[in-house]
Amino acid sequence: MHEGGNGEGHRAESGAPGSGVDQEFLALERELTVLLRRARASSGEMVREVHPDLESSAYGLLVRLEELGRQRATELAAYIGVGKATMSRQLRALEEMGVVAREPDPADGRAWLVHLTEEGRVRFRAVRDARRARYVRELASWDRKEVAELARLLHRLNRGVEG
Repeated sequence: MHEGGNGEGHRAESGAPGSGVDQEFLALERELTVLLRRARASSGEMVREVHPDLESSAYGLLVRLEELGRQRATELAAYIGVGKATMSRQLRALEEMGVVAREPDPADGRAWLVHLTEEGRVRFRAVRDARRARYVRELASWDRKEVAELARLLHRLNRGVEG
């Protein structure tokens, strides 16, 4: 990015003597920790704008439903990385809030498909748009290519973590 991140093969010295940890990985850990802490706080604030009783962990679930539409609870649980019981509890709470609804899966009468309600979609999109506007403001001094590169690298990191 702006300061020293030119990606030209620069290697810093190792961490503590004998640790074998490169400074790049220590810096990565530090910066990801700050980013994740801020993201959790921000998600908590923003998801409550969808519904005051909504847990911040539900934001990713709403993103997935917005992107892919109807999903089985088991698919959502696998994507989010939680068990079926946890997912059922979250979905029940979201359903009681009027943010999601369930309907029988036409391919399997024993299963249910979950989707955003119209109210859930409207509320979610308002929060998502506010979140994107915030990114635009915070990264206004960045070149668009830098933003695209950051998105590409984060996508690569996420794919590596998932796989």
